Order: sequence, then C-alpha cells, then structure tokens
Amino acid sequence: MLNLKFLPTHFTLFLIIGIVLGYYFEFTIGILIAAVIISILGLIYFNYQANSSFKQSGIFAIFTAIGFLFIGIINIQIQNPKSQKTHYINNHTSDKQIVIKIRSILKPSKIYQKYEGQVILIGSIKTKGSILLNIIKQNLEDSLKVGDVILTYNPLQEINKALNPNEFDYRAFLKKKGVYRQIRLKKGDFLLLGKGRNTLKGYAYNLRSKINKALKAFNFSASELAIINAIILGQRQDINPDLFESYKNAGAIHILAVSGLHIGIILLLLNLVFKPLEKLRKGKFIKLLLVIFCLWIYAFIAGMSASVIRAVTMFTAIAIGWMSDRPSNVKNSLIVSFFFLLLIHPLFLFDVGFQLSYTAVFSIVLIQPQIVKLWKPKSKLVKYFWQLLTVSFAAQLGILPLSLYYFHQFPGLFFVSSLVIIPFLGIVIGLGILVILLALTQILPQFFVDIYGFFISSMNNFVNFISLQETFVFHDIYFSLILLIIFYLFLISAIHFSLKQTSQKLIIVLVTIVVVQVSFIYEKFHDQNSNELIIFHQIKNSIIAIKTQKDIRFYHSLHPMESYTNRIINSYLLGMFSQKKIISDTLKNVYRLNHEYLYFVDSLGVYKSLKFSPKIVVLTQSPKINLNRLIQILHPKIIIADGSNYKNYTQRWERTCKNKKVIFHNTSKKGAFVAALDP
Repeated sequence: MLNLKFLPTHFTLFLIIGIVLGYYFEFTIGILIAAVIISILGLIYFNYQANSSFKQSGIFAIFTAIGFLFIGIINIQIQNPKSQKTHYINNHTSDKQIVIKIRSILKPSKIYQKYEGQVILIGSIKTKGSILLNIIKQNLEDSLKVGDVILTYNPLQEINKALNPNEFDYRAFLKKKGVYRQIRLKKGDFLLLGKGRNTLKGYAYNLRSKINKALKAFNFSASELAIINAIILGQRQDINPDLFESYKNAGAIHILAVSGLHIGIILLLLNLVFKPLEKLRKGKFIKLLLVIFCLWIYAFIAGMSASVIRAVTMFTAIAIGWMSDRPSNVKNSLIVSFFFLLLIHPLFLFDVGFQLSYTAVFSIVLIQPQIVKLWKPKSKLVKYFWQLLTVSFAAQLGILPLSLYYFHQFPGLFFVSSLVIIPFLGIVIGLGILVILLALTQILPQFFVDIYGFFISSMNNFVNFISLQETFVFHDIYFSLILLIIFYLFLISAIHFSLKQTSQKLIIVLVTIVVVQVSFIYEKFHDQNSNELIIFHQIKNSIIAIKTQKDIRFYHSLHPMESYTNRIINSYLLGMFSQKKIISDTLKNVYRLNHEYLYFVDSLGVYKSLKFSPKIVVLTQSPKINLNRLIQILHPKIIIADGSNYKNYTQRWERTCKNKKVIFHNTSKKGAFVAALDP
C-alpha cells in the first residue's frame, strides 16, 4: 500500500480536498487571506514549540495539512476567470474585433473543423483565455495551423449545456479544461493575419508537419499515417471513425492517444538502449539524465499536450524511483509527481485522462505484485505472458469503476487485446521511431516501409476482429458517483487485506461489501419508486417520457426505427438503474396525468374545441396560433415550447407569457421539462 508516513501523501490528500472545495464553492478573498495568515502563524508557533521541546507536534501536522487545503482552494480560485482581470470573459463586447491565436487542432465533427484558440486581443485590450473555435468545413479552403493568428468580428458564444437528463455535458467538460466560450465561423467571417510568434507547441507542430511530409514521400497509406500520428506523434484527428470505434469496443482505445502506456514502453526501450552506460562510473546517474532528457524531447515532439506532459512527468518520477531499486521509492515518486502536477495545474484533477492514467499506474504498482504471486511458472516465455496478463488485469481492475462511471461500457475481451496489442504496440512504437528517423534522413528502404505497414495493418485487423465479438462488449451499464466511491473503498480495503490478513481488516472488507449491496438496493429502490414526466429538447422533433413504477412510455414524432437509436432516449435510459418495461409510441395530443391534462398544440393549431382545461400546454412544430387567445380559452398554468419550434416563434411566445404572467418553459434555453408525478 501507499506509505501513509510519507508526508507528501497527506499534503496531496488535503490539496485534492482544497481543489474540490475551491472548484464547487466560492470563497471570498478576505476569508482565504485570513485562513492563510492563521495557518502560517500556527505553523510558526507550533514549529517553534516543537523545536523547543524536541518533540514532534501533532497540531503542527494539522496546521500543515490545513495550509495545503487552502493552497488548493486558492490555486483553483486563481484559475477562475472571474479572478483574472485580463481574461476575455471580463472584457468582451460584441461590437469589437477579436484576435485569436490557434493553440491546437482538435478532432473535427461532421460539420466543423475544431480548434483550441487563445484570445489575445479584444479591441485594443490584451486578453488571455482559451476558446473553442468552430469553422464550417465546406467553407474552409485551407486548414489553419498551430500558431496562425486570425481576426474576426463574430461574437463569442456560450457553449451549449446539457439540455436533457443524463446527456453528456459538453460545457462542463470544456470548463474543466479552462475553455469557457466558443465561436462559430464560416468563409468570410475571419481574416488570417499570418503567423504569430512561435511557441513550443508551434515548433512541435512544424516538426510533426515535416515528419508527415517525409513519411508521405514513402507511400504510406492514409490509415497507416493516421495510426503513426496517433500512436507516436499524439495526433488522432485523422483516424477513420469506424476504426476508432473498433479500438473502443476492443478495449484498446487508450493506445490511440499518447498516454502512460506509450511513455512506459518508451521508458523501457530507453532503459534497454542506455543500459550499457551502467558499467561506467556514475553510469546509473548518467543513464537517468539521458532517459529523462529523451522522454521530454518526445513530449515536445508529441505536442506538449496536457496528457503527454502528465504521462512524461509521471514516468520521470518512476525512472527516478527505479534508480534506487526500491519499490517504495516508485510509489513515493508517483505521489510527488501527482502532487506537483496538481499544484501547477489544479484542473488536471477533473480530467478523465489524468484520473485514468494515475489510477492505472497506481493499480499496477499496488495490485500486480499481489496477483503475480498466485502462480510462478517455470518457463520464461509463460512467465513473460503471465506478467503481461497480470499487469493488464491490475490496470483494468483499478480503472474499472472509472470506466463504468464515465463510459458506461466494459470490453470483456480486454485481456485478449492486451496480450496481443501491448507487445505489438512496443514493436509499432520502437520501429515507428526508427522509421521516422530514417524518413527524415531520406534513407528509409521500401522493404522497411512494407514491414512496418504490415505490423500496423495486422494490429488493426486483430482489433477489428475482437471488436466484432459483440457478445463480450457490455454496453449501457449504469454506474453512479455513489457507486464509484463505494467500489473504490471496497477495492482499497481488499488490497489492504491482501497485504496482511488480520481480523480487523477482514471486518472492514465485509463492511464495504455490505455497503456496496446496500447502495445497489438504494439506487434500485429510489429509481423504481419515482414517477415523472419529461418533455425532452429535440431539434425538429418532439419526445416525451412518462415514467411510472411499472414502465417508461416514450411518445415521439420520430420514425419508428429512429427511436431505437435516438441519443436522447438512450441517454435517459442509461441513467435508469432498474430494467423497466420500455414502451414506444407515436405522439398524441392529449395525455391524462392523474387528475391533470397535458395537451400538445401541433402545426395544425387545434385547441378551441377542448372540453377540459389542460394544466400544461406544449407548443410543437411551430403552430401559427394567437397565444393570447389560447391562454384566454384554456387557462393553462404552464406553457412549454420544445425544440421543434422556430426560434422567432418561441421568442414571441415568451413575451406573451410574461405579459400574461403564465409560466413559460423554452427547452432550447432551460433544457428538458421534468416534473414529478403523484404515484
């Protein structure tokens, strides 16, 4: 287990608590300054007292921990744009020119080419801060490059929030990466000013462009180039969507982005290459310096992205730990790297890649040694594959709860993928680096290109074969935050028990098992006993759900086959713990909800002949009606406009409802309408 006597472990824990508190709660500057002053005075006083009595003070440790807690709070508050006078959200006006510098090229969507940009000027005011830049593909003659500077008068826009239950919240995702606004452009909306002053990312982009130009001269196929760019150069924008999905279903998606696995393999290769240096005087130290230098050169070539920097930092710490030949030093080095990364970039804590990388490595360090002891094969080949399997199993066990929580699926054949792909990946990375060096010097022989292409194609074919075994890919698994926390408590207690079996530790494991079971029962009971009405936000269509203790009934204007693949419906069902009966039907005009009525006014605009007064009226398909008259006749308490209506219609209806003092709910602004129903 982790060394709890190692002080940075405690510092890191309280730093994490501080970052979480600072992110979700706002603290006034006065309170933070007062808390820091009190912590510093307490540290000085109790440190003096400890030195005078020659005894360690527990209170000194408490004040130290509290100090790091407030460092976490202050650090994350500094990242908040409200605390930065020069951040663009504090200086933006819609009638001024905006100058943006391209920082990185993102994965495109069907419509847009996407970039991360830095707002460097609004009007004449120098600003900072990252934005999401969307440029319509069909209007983009030449792709922008890292370092390009553009000028536009288009206004910055809010990033769309999640408008339906259990839907992926893209706004929250980007906020945790420090991106708070977006801008949409088409041809003629911006002017390319030229190249800005080059940064490290700009130099890295130019080097990658040179590498790609050199590789294209040797007739690599488009798919082979895409894999080389993803696995070695850290750029996966050009990967075919079908191939990407195959890697995802095979449980091998992590190899398409430079991560801890890639850096770990490179570390092993470098360790092997520089091993002869150990025979020299101070050879181990020289080897360590060269290994670390090469790792950071690779990080530069791969674009200095957040994921690459994290992985290289983590494995730099592991390399330092290896030098001492003590396993505890590897753990301690990991803790130190984790601590300093959060100290410098507190938002990393909320990054899924950061969580998965460190969880996987900690799991390998803590769990794999316990599993590998279960069997000690005599054959070196069998022993190699056994160790490979245990490493993969330990990593997957550690990240399983996180994977279920974020991705809601589990690839059952992950161990098969790992046994084949990880050795393959080592070959692909090792040969790939050699191929790039030979291509840059223009001495790459064609037979080497063919061999390397064969390895990549074979890996892709194997991944595709594994992904087609759909029986072993478990989709749509419900996993809440509560279950995530409890499962990790169970996992930690089980690991602790495996290291040293005592009755006290066994009781803790049994208690966590009971808590897991109780959590499952609670989630299921809570879900089964809640009844609700949901009117979803769906562009061009209408979807509602009526959930009872017995079933969930969807009514919609979709094509019958579309209802099975509709993202909004599937996202909602994903949040349901219990498997209720699902009923799908076409949209009706009238619904009775206990003693109240729900009425849909569609494009026909029929409502005058009703013999009842509906509590809720839903306007759908842009009906041409006089809303004043509808309110006078039906007397509804709530009027809802769903996503199938024209924008100018909903704006007019909103003004009418405001004048008539009737509640108006526009799903395009407020999201889905959700109301609890009486049982």
